[in-house]
Amino acid sequence: MQRRYAILEVKKANRSFGAGPTIAGAKASGAEIKVHDAELSEKELRDTRRNPDVRDAGLIMPIRMIKPVTRNEVTAGKVPTAAWGIAAVGADHTELDGSDVVVAVLDTGIDKTHAAFAGVDIEQEDFGGSGIGDNDGHGTHCAGTIFGKDVAGVRIGIARNIKQALIGKVFHDNGGGDSFAVYRAMQWAAENGANIISMSLGYDFPGMVRDLQKDGYPVELATSIALEHFKDNLRMFDSVMTVLEAGRPFGRGPMVVAASGNESERDRDPRFRISASLPSSAKGVISVAAVRENGAGLEISSFSNGRAKVCAPGQDIVSAALKQGLSIMSGTSMACPHVAGLAALWWQSLVKSGSTPNAEKVIQRMLAATTTAKMGQFDPDDVENGFAMAPS
Repeated sequence: MQRRYAILEVKKANRSFGAGPTIAGAKASGAEIKVHDAELSEKELRDTRRNPDVRDAGLIMPIRMIKPVTRNEVTAGKVPTAAWGIAAVGADHTELDGSDVVVAVLDTGIDKTHAAFAGVDIEQEDFGGSGIGDNDGHGTHCAGTIFGKDVAGVRIGIARNIKQALIGKVFHDNGGGDSFAVYRAMQWAAENGANIISMSLGYDFPGMVRDLQKDGYPVELATSIALEHFKDNLRMFDSVMTVLEAGRPFGRGPMVVAASGNESERDRDPRFRISASLPSSAKGVISVAAVRENGAGLEISSFSNGRAKVCAPGQDIVSAALKQGLSIMSGTSMACPHVAGLAALWWQSLVKSGSTPNAEKVIQRMLAATTTAKMGQFDPDDVENGFAMAPS
């Protein structure tokens, strides 16, 4: 029996990370990594893994957009002066604006015509199979938080002077997607010089179990098969991150930020706290939990998964909507782009200080600058480092 695998290759000529242009993150220089898929039998899989160029091979599994918990259009007469997260993270008290930083957003695409993205060089690529453009609005909203310009006098963006953005559409317009699309999109973003990759998506373990049950598999077998796919993808994602991280000391590996997930139900039971899901839980990824405003200070949103690296504003977030205008969404999907935007500011701050920027330095400085002072209550089981802040 053959099954579909994603295969990660690192060519021999590119294994030296100390010199030369063939490193992930170097513009138009040739990819360091190559991700492709193949239908393989068990014997063919063993033979593939013996190939010295193959770093890893893993079963492909479904992914899903981390759907907002709430989603509403901003109506006339109720337009705020700014998204509340801008001031909360201190982005309104810095002159940094993301200049010369390249951000990749892997999501549902983007409404390129929106006024929030005027003047931005947007390069789009379709990995989901239904063409470029955004038919959902999720990707447009996330991109707006990272680099959107003001809309009708409302500030929505953290890093408003980003001039180049890479938009990888990893979902089909019907909402489906798979892990192979994510790996290909990450390769593409790295090849095209992304400094930061933002992903508000998750690997759909429960959905895969349900689909297998619908196909007649007993629940125990369906769970076992889905777990095998999940384990393969966790290892595969770790392998991709290891390759990208190897180029970071040389400024050639992007920083990867991902939403922790919305599966928790703390309002129903305080014990109902789910840990950060894949890919946010993978090695080297900055996982982001969501917080909401509270009279006593910020607090973790009831839906937010825990055990994240950092937290950021994720509830009642105003950003760009499809076909112009603004919308309000809540979810860790909305927290993730806050941190991606802040990472752009930290990247720029390194340049201004005369230091050669790379993802490792940005991560270290950002984590060191997190705070718990804004949190009414802080639980390290929810967030390892605290609330993400802009450079002061």
